[in-house]
Amino acid sequence: MAGPLTGIRVLDLSAMLSGPWAADLLGDQGAEVIKVEPPLKGDHVRSLPNRVGGLASMFLNVNRSKRSLTLDLKSDEGKQVLRELVERADVLVQNFRPGVVERLGISFDELSAINPRLVYLSISGFGESGPYADRRAYDPIVQAVSGLTTIQAGSDNDRPRLIRTVLPDKLTAITAAQAVCAALVARAATGKGQHVQLSMLDSVLSFMWASDMNAYTFVDKPVTPEKAASFIDLIYETADGFITVSTMSNKEWVAFCGAAERPDLLEDERFNTPAKRDANVNERLEEIQKVLLERTGKEWLELLTAHDVPCAPALRRFEVIEDPQVIASGTIIETDHPLAGRLRQARTAARFSDTPVVPPRGAPALGEHSLEILAEAGMDQTRIDRLLSDGVIGHEASQPPASDDETHVITQGA
Repeated sequence: MAGPLTGIRVLDLSAMLSGPWAADLLGDQGAEVIKVEPPLKGDHVRSLPNRVGGLASMFLNVNRSKRSLTLDLKSDEGKQVLRELVERADVLVQNFRPGVVERLGISFDELSAINPRLVYLSISGFGESGPYADRRAYDPIVQAVSGLTTIQAGSDNDRPRLIRTVLPDKLTAITAAQAVCAALVARAATGKGQHVQLSMLDSVLSFMWASDMNAYTFVDKPVTPEKAASFIDLIYETADGFITVSTMSNKEWVAFCGAAERPDLLEDERFNTPAKRDANVNERLEEIQKVLLERTGKEWLELLTAHDVPCAPALRRFEVIEDPQVIASGTIIETDHPLAGRLRQARTAARFSDTPVVPPRGAPALGEHSLEILAEAGMDQTRIDRLLSDGVIGHEASQPPASDDETHVITQGA
């Protein structure tokens, strides 16, 4: 691999999405990532639908740039193998429920005693203490508890609504990758690793406080239930489709009225000052919607862009991959996977001038690298054969790939 994290070794013990994608982000930026999975079963995400070559699309997308080692962490010998791998690791990622790593004997205290330079990342749903700590935490649960569903509803009085993407999981993964890098920077100065603890709930609340919880910033200032800013969002219908238009500043409002050939809106008593436009937001957005129905989306986008009014098409997913900006930016890349064939994925988002990344390694088959990883760790063939025969490790990649019965079935978000 190549990239700014070249030379960093990561042990990824996590499953599902938040932990695996955090480790994936590190791998995409050059880290050597070993995904440790239970023998025969592997990460549950492997069994999800939409598969080719026995590999689920979601697994391919959040576990690239990794090698796979199957290891029974419930066995004494399995834990010993992990400890030996920890000796030469820089980072360990785990998202077991609180208390599990202590029962397994692979907690931060136990592993940092082996390698004091280890950065140990623990991801949980709600943290290590409190009434929710032991609860199962899936994305919709965290969306509900964090207040995110109420924000999506538009007001405190409307029916809460889920965001139709697993935002808490993804946001936690990005926060986790950043936190690991911060801990590695600290280690460069102190020579010592540390325990990084991160919950999905904390990640979402931190994210929301940047804008959505502003009313709660001042402790002594009373807060009333949030009301909807408007009953119309900023997606407008045109004569042939949908676009978004934003007139945040006075200059942009004036420009929109010019593009729309509606100078009367500038003089309208309801809209002739920024304060009045805010107070009469529903009426203002209704007027914009009426105007936009008069032309096609393409016509409006050309006209509004010429007047420097922020606007964009509301693209459907199959249109995104063909958008000229996406193509010009090289955001979507294609690679060949030995089992899954030709893949289309997003490239590593950050670009580095001095330490450029290379195309990501394709996600591994279950146990594909078990033997080579143990050999690299200094284990002789006799011991590796014994671990195989005892079922402590697996070499599942030597078996035919799982069935593709679910291929081309796409699951919808909650």
